[in-house]
Parts: sequence; C-alpha cells; structure tokens
Amino acid sequence: MRILGIDTSIPGASVALVEDGKLLAEEIHAETTANGDPFRGPRLGNHAETVLPLIQALFDKLHATVQDLSGIAVSIGPGSFTGLRIGLATAKGMAYDSGLPLVGVSTLEANAARVRDFHGVVGSVLDARKGEVYLAVFRRDPPETLARLALDRVTSLRSAIDLVREYSETGSAMLLVGNGVKAYERQLRESLGALAVICSGDAYGSVASQVARLAEKRFAAASFDDVGALTPVYLRASEAESKRKI
Repeated sequence: MRILGIDTSIPGASVALVEDGKLLAEEIHAETTANGDPFRGPRLGNHAETVLPLIQALFDKLHATVQDLSGIAVSIGPGSFTGLRIGLATAKGMAYDSGLPLVGVSTLEANAARVRDFHGVVGSVLDARKGEVYLAVFRRDPPETLARLALDRVTSLRSAIDLVREYSETGSAMLLVGNGVKAYERQLRESLGALAVICSGDAYGSVASQVARLAEKRFAAASFDDVGALTPVYLRASEAESKRKI
C-alpha cells in the first residue's frame, strides 16, 4: 500500500510517500537548503506555489506517478486557514482526477507522531498567533504507540501552560513539540521549568510523512472520507468571520 501524504497546515509545507509503514521519500519546503543556504524558491508559507512542485519533485525522485498510489492522505488542521484550504483543494483535485480514496488526518496528531526516542506524555503545540496555540496531548508508549489523552483545541498560552502542569503532575516531564514551542519558547521555559522538555521538532521527519502513516490503518480498513464532504478543522472563526460578528 503506497500512500501520498500532504501537509500545508504549517509554514513549511511537506509531502511524503509511505509504503507499508516505510518512508520512501519526502520533500519539505524550508527556509534553508540542506547546505544551510537561503532557499530561493517561493517564500515560506506560500503553499499555492509550492505544494504541486513538491509533489512533482517527490514523484520524480522515486520515478513514480499518481497511478502508483493506493490513496491520498492530507492534514486537515488545525493550522493556517489559507494553507489548509490549499492542501485540501490539492488533495481533493488529485482524488477526483485519479479516483483514489482520500483520508483526512489531524495536524496535531501527525505532529506528535513525528516524535522519536521518547516515551511518555507528548504535547503537540502549533502556533495559532494572537497569543494562542493549537494544542493536543498524547501518550507515546513503546515501540511507537500513540494514544490520545486530550482533544485538539485552541487556547491561550496561559491555559496551555496550565494543561501541561496538569498532565505533568506525575513527576515525569512532558515533551512539547511543534512550531508553537519555537514561537513561545521563552515563556514556556520560564513557566514550566523541569515540567517540560522543549523540542521544536526540526530534527524530526516531516508532518506529511506521519499524515500518510497515520492514515494507513484507515486505508486498510477501507474507512475513507467523502471527498466532497471533507472540510478543514479550524477550531476558531477566521478573522473575517470574527469581524462580521462585531
């Protein structure tokens, strides 16, 4: 079973091809190249210009085509509103054109699933801006079992810190991972100290690779999403919607 994973929910878009749990290849749009030089392609977060070239680069690397796929998996949020719409539109277009099944995966769960060499409670933290974060909590047990402890939510940084304290009361530090950790690292370190292990996740694989891996069980069970009905999970109203309510 060969699954294409797509993630455009965070500034660094990524795509990956996974076959029977094994990562074949991934492409990540980052701020720098592998040599550390500035990336000279489309700016970070401009997913409309990056996601299709990333997919084509992935296919070229593996000498693969859409016809070689068993299905398509895409992150559905939370995350960047515009990014989510672009990623989902891309995945839906490919699914409609090819007739392949489609599965949507929580971005926070895929972000947590990237963690390696850690067993215990994992807090998946993405930057929601305006002093808020998207947060979900999981337990990672050997060898690679990920169990959800708290639902995806959008919350203030203060409430997120309180939740970390709640899940860290057993005495074991919670691992915090994601771009929300990078955005609020100073506040998290000052407030949590030894209660949390701070990790941006830059050394881990792509979110897209875990989107594909997490979707594999659903593909195996033929538990697909309705392509037309699948929508992004925003968790909060857009800025335009909020202004209309004023």
